Amino acid sequence: MTIEEFQLLDSPVHHWSAVQKSLWYDKKGDWKTAHDLIDQLDDLEAAHVHAYLHRKEGDLWNARYWYNRAHQPVYAGDLDAEWKELFRLYF
Repeated sequence: MTIEEFQLLDSPVHHWSAVQKSLWYDKKGDWKTAHDLIDQLDDLEAAHVHAYLHRKEGDLWNARYWYNRAHQPVYAGDLDAEWKELFRLYF
């Protein structure tokens, strides 16, 4: 699936993982649902998306915590570039 196809979807696909659904909700402007989907998960992928969401929220301390949990460096680029990188990694 391309990013363009992904963005045209009216709802997330049922069989997607919580991480994938979280990325879809975030792209549609629903940060809360995106966060709620991964908030209680403890795998590395969820921690990585969790870090991005807190960086987007502006909570850099919390974002750094989640980047550390994900074993990822703090992302230095813009938010859109990070979202695209997460899409490439997890789709």
